Amino acid sequence: MKKVGLMLLAAVLLLSACGKAVQSPGHEGHQGGASEHAVDDTQAVFQTADGVKAKQDTQLNIQINGKDGKPIDQFDLNHEKKMHLIAVSKDLSYFRHLHPEYKGNGQFTITTQFPAGGEYRLFADYMPSGKAQTVKSYTLKVQGDVPQAAVLQPETAWTKTVGGSVVTLSFDHLMAGMDVNLNYMFKDAQTGSPIKDLQPYLGAVGHVVILDEAAEQYLHVHPTDEKSTGPEAVFKTTFPKSGKYKIWGEFQRGGKVITVPFVVKVP
Repeated sequence: MKKVGLMLLAAVLLLSACGKAVQSPGHEGHQGGASEHAVDDTQAVFQTADGVKAKQDTQLNIQINGKDGKPIDQFDLNHEKKMHLIAVSKDLSYFRHLHPEYKGNGQFTITTQFPAGGEYRLFADYMPSGKAQTVKSYTLKVQGDVPQAAVLQPETAWTKTVGGSVVTLSFDHLMAGMDVNLNYMFKDAQTGSPIKDLQPYLGAVGHVVILDEAAEQYLHVHPTDEKSTGPEAVFKTTFPKSGKYKIWGEFQRGGKVITVPFVVKVP
């Protein structure tokens, strides 16, 4: 167990040294990740039991330390939570937005399951008190049958029905390196009427997480109008480079959270 922990620590320190791949530049307070000019002075050590298996409870511990190796004790709330943990499969077919419990002394913990064997990318999104929002990633290998990888196919239609809501996504324009508005429109699936009773989810009308095809470019985007209740929710972001991206929008209505995925090809 001690040997495994040391190996995990070494892997995370290596990832920390390559933080550019998982820290997205901030944008007017609407986009998560560390500021482009902020100094990242933290380390994240991901620890699990030896031999994580699919469809079994797995306790994941994330220790946040300063560069001096000492635990960071104080964290600011970021949309009602001290840490957001995004877990995705390598092919991006699986997505979960989790919130580890803070135990103090820099340690966060959560128990979860993974649906199948294979590689998963974990993104810990947190904000030490008085510091910039920070994102650290880790690749976790899960034992078990590995399904055939899903093909990341860009959408040809931009409307989906999820949980009784018809959700349409549109863009004002789409180009890498430029500001873009993600416009979500909501209608009731039964009546066709505009939805005006969206409920706050983690303190806002919704949240959007975006990953590129390689799960290296991470964007956590917040709405321009957090108090909106529909029928429109607008998010502003910048795609850092050309390529395929998967977008997960999370919204709440009637006490239930729905996740709406789209795949886009950015010129």
